[in-house]
Amino acid sequence: MATRHQARTAVVGLLYAYDLGNQNIANFSDEILEEGKIRNKQREFSNALFSGTVENLEMLDKEIDEHLTDWDYDGIGKVEKAILRLGAYEILVAKTDKAIIINEAVELAKKLADDKSPQFINGVLDALGKPKVEKSKEDTAKVEEPKEEVSNDDSEKVEDPKQEEEK
Repeated sequence: MATRHQARTAVVGLLYAYDLGNQNIANFSDEILEEGKIRNKQREFSNALFSGTVENLEMLDKEIDEHLTDWDYDGIGKVEKAILRLGAYEILVAKTDKAIIINEAVELAKKLADDKSPQFINGVLDALGKPKVEKSKEDTAKVEEPKEEVSNDDSEKVEDPKQEEEK
C-alpha cells in the first residue's frame, strides 16, 4: 500500500506534466498512479489533490507570486512550481496542517529538485497566510525618515538635551 508521501510524489509528477502543456494528463492519472502502486484510498487522495490543485490554479499561483521575494514567478522551475502549487493547495484550500505540508514539500524538493529548492519552498509556503510582501525593490530600499513633530501652538520648541548641554 502506498503512503501519502508516495501519493504526493505522484501528484507532483502529474502537476509537472500539466504545467508542460499536457492538459489531458488527468485522463491518464489512473494508469500513472497504478504504475506507482497507488491504489484505493491513496488513489482517491491523489486524484483529489490533483484535481483540486488544477481547479484552483489561478488563485494558488496568485498567492504564491504575492509571497515571493527576489523571484519572478515565471522564473521558478517547473518541478518547484508543482511542489509549491500542491503545498499551497493543501495549506490554503484543503486546510491541512501547515507544518506537515511544509515538511512534505521540503522532502519532495530534496528528492525531486535542486539543492537550493528545499529552503526556497520552505520559505514561500511558510509565508502563505501571512501579510503579503512588497515586490518593488524601490519600496523596500526606502527607509522612512523620522518625522519631526510639529506643534500648532506658539510655545517654544524643546531642544535636544545634548544640544542644551553644549550651550
